[in-house]
Amino acid sequence: MKKNIYLWLLFFAGGCQNTIVSPDNFHYREINTSTFKIACWQKISNANAPYKIYIEGDGYSFRGDGSVSSNPTPRSTMLRELAFGDYHDNVIYLARPCQYTKDKLCTPNFWSDDRFSPTVIQAEYEAIKKIAGQHSLTLVGFSGGAQIAGLIAVKYNDLNVRQLVTIAGNLDVNAWTDYHNLPSLNLPLNLVDYREQYLNFNQIHYVGTKDDNIAAEITENFLGDKTKIKYIKNATHNKGWQNVYNEIQKQ
Repeated sequence: MKKNIYLWLLFFAGGCQNTIVSPDNFHYREINTSTFKIACWQKISNANAPYKIYIEGDGYSFRGDGSVSSNPTPRSTMLRELAFGDYHDNVIYLARPCQYTKDKLCTPNFWSDDRFSPTVIQAEYEAIKKIAGQHSLTLVGFSGGAQIAGLIAVKYNDLNVRQLVTIAGNLDVNAWTDYHNLPSLNLPLNLVDYREQYLNFNQIHYVGTKDDNIAAEITENFLGDKTKIKYIKNATHNKGWQNVYNEIQKQ
């Protein structure tokens, strides 16, 4: 299969160079919202068919020493690999604000304390609305992207969300910070407050049995129903998911 190669020079403090290789039928776009430019790769081969949108996690938000990074572009390729291998007609890999791109609002608070702020949720919603309109929609959220997907689904009734899929998803941010003894994040919007509405959606949650970032108990306690969980043996937060790529891509 032919590949497209995109080269970015991202001029952040301590800038870096990223090369993204995508299949020929995926095309890079930047979606202008009322605040951020949101980077995405799109494969749209039948505009009338359902849309499937993979929402990236928090990315490289923090360095190994715990300090906030200057560039949140993810280093893990897992979610891109999943999206780029998905056989559905309309598939989008959607970044979070300031990943792969930069604009004047890109300050570190938007990938640290304010990563789930109303500004971020609104920008991601606007990008999804521009892409999918009223079409039937599956949202796939990885890590913190699961919180984004959930808040968008419960808050914006003008989207036709038919299914939610999470991979190592952070559904309860307060439980997660408590689990790791971290300071609480700024959460004017919190998926826990919309739990009843969230549970009404068709959903499946993939949980790694060796994920020491989003522990299985966080997902279990939020859902209260293990039948919605698919446990992936030996998977960590970012690794060990290849055996279920095909299953996730079929959702």
